[in-house]
Formats: sequence, C-alpha cells, structure tokens
Amino acid sequence: MTDIIVPQLGESVTEATVGQWLKKAGDSVSKDEVLVELETDKVSVEVAATADGTLSEIVAKEGDTVEIGAVLGRLGSGNGAAKSAKSDDKKSEETKEEAAKPKAEPAKASGGGDLVDVAVPAMGESVTEGTIGEFLKKVGDSVSKDETIAEIETDKVALEVPASADGTIAEILVSAGDTVSPGSVIARISAGAGGAAAASSGSKPAAAAESAKPAQSTADDRPVSPSVRRISSEAGVDPQNIPGSGRDGRATKADALEFVNKAAQSGGSQPQQSKAPREIGPREERVKMTRLRQTIARRLKEAQDTAAMLTTFNDVDMSAVMDLRSRYKDVFLEKHGVKLGFMGFFVKACVNALKEIPAVNAEIDGSDIIYKNFYDMGIAVGTDKGLVVPVVRDCDELSLAGVEKAIGELGKKARDGSLSIGDMQGGTFTITNGGVYGSLMSTPILNPPQSGVLGMHRIEQRPVAINGKVEIRPMMYLALSYDHRIVDGKEAVTFLVRVKEALEDPERMVLDV
Repeated sequence: MTDIIVPQLGESVTEATVGQWLKKAGDSVSKDEVLVELETDKVSVEVAATADGTLSEIVAKEGDTVEIGAVLGRLGSGNGAAKSAKSDDKKSEETKEEAAKPKAEPAKASGGGDLVDVAVPAMGESVTEGTIGEFLKKVGDSVSKDETIAEIETDKVALEVPASADGTIAEILVSAGDTVSPGSVIARISAGAGGAAAASSGSKPAAAAESAKPAQSTADDRPVSPSVRRISSEAGVDPQNIPGSGRDGRATKADALEFVNKAAQSGGSQPQQSKAPREIGPREERVKMTRLRQTIARRLKEAQDTAAMLTTFNDVDMSAVMDLRSRYKDVFLEKHGVKLGFMGFFVKACVNALKEIPAVNAEIDGSDIIYKNFYDMGIAVGTDKGLVVPVVRDCDELSLAGVEKAIGELGKKARDGSLSIGDMQGGTFTITNGGVYGSLMSTPILNPPQSGVLGMHRIEQRPVAINGKVEIRPMMYLALSYDHRIVDGKEAVTFLVRVKEALEDPERMVLDV
C-alpha cells in the first residue's frame, strides 16, 4: 500500500484545500496520472500517482484543508488493491495471493537487454514542470550511468537529466519543446550488453515514441478545476475559453484570473480571443521567449499588481569605502583569496539596517506578517539568459570576506548556468546593482514575497556641500523600493539613512560599534 501525500507547495505555503478528485476509490490508475487537484492561496497543484495500481482509499475529501505531508489517499497494487483496506484478515489473504502470483519479468529490448526508464528528476520546491531543451544523445547511442542525455529548462534554471543505467538509448519519448513534469518518463535505455543490439535492430523507436505520446485533448473536453470553475462562474465566462498553461492545456487558477482581468479591462463580459501572431517583416525575427524570460516577466508584473510598491531615494558619499578598499585590497586578496568589492559593504550595511527596521525583512502571508530573524540576501546577477537572484545565506554570521567569497561563487555559477533551485530560494531582501551597466538612478521592482529591494547605481564625481564648502566627491544614488502595505514611509526612509551612515563610516560597521 502506498500513501498519496501532499507534496511541497512552494515557499511559505503550509496548507492547501482539496479541490477535485479526478479518480474515485476502486479506479485503476497509471504512474504519473493526475489523481487530485489541490488549491493554495497562490497556485493550483496536481498530485499524480507514483506507481501503477488502484486507488484503494480516499482519505481527504473535496473541500478539506490539508497540510504538507498529509495523506490524501492510498494506492494499492493490482486491481484487488481497492479492497485492501477492508480488514486485517483481508490484507493477509491478498498478501498470500500476491505471493502466489508469478513475478512479472522486466521489459526486454529486442536485443535482450532490460528496458530502463529515464525519468525527469525533481526540479525543486514549487517547480512542477519544465520544457525539454535538447537531447544530447539520440536513439542508438551508447551511454554510461549518470551521463547527461537531455537538458530541461524550468522557470528558474536549466536541469540535466542523467542516464539511469549503462546501455544504449532504445527510445526517446518526447521532443524538444515538450512540457514534462517530475517523474515523467522521457526515454528508455536498453541496459547491459544487449543494449547495442537493441538499437541496431529493425525496430523504429521514433515511431514508438510518437505512439507513446498521449493524444492532446481538445479545448472542449479539458478538465476544469474547481477554482477555475468558480472564477469563471463568478465572472460569467466560459471556462473552456480560457487559454491553459497547465498540463495537457488545462487552465490554472492564474490563467483564469488573468483571463477575467482582461475581460474587465476591456469592458466586456468575455475577453477578446488572443490575437493571432502578426506577420513579421523581412528585417524582423520572431523568437519564442525562454521559460526563464517568461517567468521573469510574470513575476515582475505580479509584483506590480499585488504590492503597494513605493520607492524612496538617498545618496551616499563613497569616499570612505573607496579609501578603505584602496588601502587594503592587496592584503585582503592575499589573505582571503578574493577581491574586496563594493557589494560586501552594501550587504553588511543592509543587514545592520534590517536588524533595526525588521519590517523591511518581513513578508505578508494572507492577513499575517512573518518577521524573519535571519538575513539571506538575494544578489541580482545579469546573465545571457536573463536576471537571476542567487541568495547568500546567514549574512549576519559571515565576515566581510565570507560575504565576498559567497557572492563570487554564486556569480560564477550564474554565469556558467549551474545555479540550482536551492541557490535562488528563500531570500529575505534583495540588492541589485544597475551601476555596473551605467545606471544613474532607477526604481527597482520587488522580488515577491520580499518587502524590500535596494538599488545601487554608478558612482559619479559630483559637487556637494561639505562643512559650508563645495567639494567634488564620488557620490552614488541609492533607491529602496518597498511594499507600503507592511513598511511605513518613516521606516523606509530610516532604513535608507542607516545604510547611508554605515557606508560613509565603514570602520564602525566593520568593528560593530
């Protein structure tokens, strides 16, 4: 008997509501087939079967509130599994029957080797699907266990799919551009010595792959989740008209909200159907947005739509920090093996300010405020694929050298494309440096669910009044964008003043006096 449990639902999400069971007790199910839909305050999540078998018991009913790890139902093996929960005697009888049955032989390739599935690995918390980018191997190629055979692009990072055994690629079940979810089978390997023979036989794996793909459901018979049905009913729209971005073209809660909002903005009860792609001219080129770029666009728009975002500005005299760097950069590099940059000073200054103004380090969760007594700083990094925000953990416990080392390591991983999901989750505050690109001033956008982001800019020699005299100083504009729902204007201004004070007297900050 296998428990069907509530999976991880994403950062800061601890419970969900059971939406709709797509199967009933006694139904036979296949591995990776969707059994039940869960609704959170942020997304709808599909829970799939972890193996072939029978849905023997439904524990959590539609409308129940469940926590992460709670049992939703139970999956039994074989058609008799539905009756397995009746009594202990019945369980014993079924166990005996199962033992008496002949064991199924593993699938064989035509050359004699066992066929081993290559499944999509876990993609990280809150990531439920990805897009096949490129297969590095083709049918007939020999592979070694753990050798990368395909790349998958998710909303956040690129993942490599390793071979699950030594052998030969016997089948490829998906194509570049297909959407896949964790656990779904994308290829099969003919394991062992028989692998090469299997690939060289007269079989046509490509044709088999095509036949193995499930037929796409039409828009008219797509399953509709309870959240989509409710939103559609309240707005007076047909749920089948909602373009879906979920599995098999299903509309998600986010799709429904976007569809209804567009209808409201256009002044009609039914929004306009999505426009057909316009024809491009001879000197234009159409390129599909990567999943990372689509996610960046969606999250930035969500931040503007959901937060009461406001920006406050100040400027800082960088003379003291620049003098400190010039005096100690060589000995710092010699001792710690890393260059002394500006970002370490900004991180330490922000940690000190966050300790004094905790609302900037907090987040809103429904009707509650979550105050965080740790300081995991997101450092925005521009890459060829787009903006990513890796996180430096426990910055309050790191020395200046420790912060610089961590930033250097994460920056290298970002440029190499080797950041993991974990590298970019859990930040409490973000720092972005537009100055490296020459920006003089900007209004950075929040990185939800965080309540603050600090924007750095280029250092510029400007005349300023110092003790009644005009002097030329290296000045930088600072910008703090904050969520006004949780951070008051006084707190935001005070935060930025504390950052300014720390940077203009860095010895006190480093000495913690």
